[in-house]
Amino acid sequence: MKCLKGLFFSGLVMLFTPAVLWASSSGMKLDHANIDLNDVESLRRGAKYFADYCFNCHSIQFMRYSRIAKDLEIPEDEVAATMLFTGAKIGDAMNIALDQEDAKRWFGVAPPDLSVVSRSRGVDWIYTYLRSFYKDESRPWGVNNAVFKDVAMPHVLWELQGLQEATTGTIKSSEGVESSVITGFTLVEKGKLSSEEFDNTVRDIVNFLAYVGEPTKTQRLSLGRWVLAFLVLYFVVMFLLKKEYWKDVK
Repeated sequence: MKCLKGLFFSGLVMLFTPAVLWASSSGMKLDHANIDLNDVESLRRGAKYFADYCFNCHSIQFMRYSRIAKDLEIPEDEVAATMLFTGAKIGDAMNIALDQEDAKRWFGVAPPDLSVVSRSRGVDWIYTYLRSFYKDESRPWGVNNAVFKDVAMPHVLWELQGLQEATTGTIKSSEGVESSVITGFTLVEKGKLSSEEFDNTVRDIVNFLAYVGEPTKTQRLSLGRWVLAFLVLYFVVMFLLKKEYWKDVK
């Protein structure tokens, strides 16, 4: 019985603990993404950046081109011109042409599908991760990542952000063991965008990935408010009705 209670409690902890807490095992503090799924312009920009910098390697196979065109109010011919690179049709799922075996040879591992990455990792994790690449000549692509150490992915946004070096510090554990940790970054090669502009660009990409992870979230939240309003009204009516019925009984 105690074992079952322990399992039940553990399940509740995992259910209600945000994904970012489970994902930030590197010890790197996650920055707040501050996204807004109601910002359609941000979602449109994010879709464009995703198509330009991510879609060559990462699919979002649970999403369809036509759904993006409809939800983000983008003409289908514009979606076709900016995102249809593999001979796919507007109603097809958003898969990539990259062969998985080729990807394994080039990167060491096949790039994952990003359909639900915002739900599995959390938007703060993605936002911090995309901004935390730093120079590391020991790695195959010359970069490493403070959030995901020794990641196989190259820094695909380097031309926008530029290149940065990590600054480190020393921390001591409760047992007295010292270890080196990344405390920040120093930009050593400028990119096309300023730091603020790059952060906003990453925020747009994260916003788009959050939309992809749950396209109906805004509609669900809007409907939820109407449902709660109905339940409140229903409760008031039932309470008054109950008082009316019971006044004669008393």
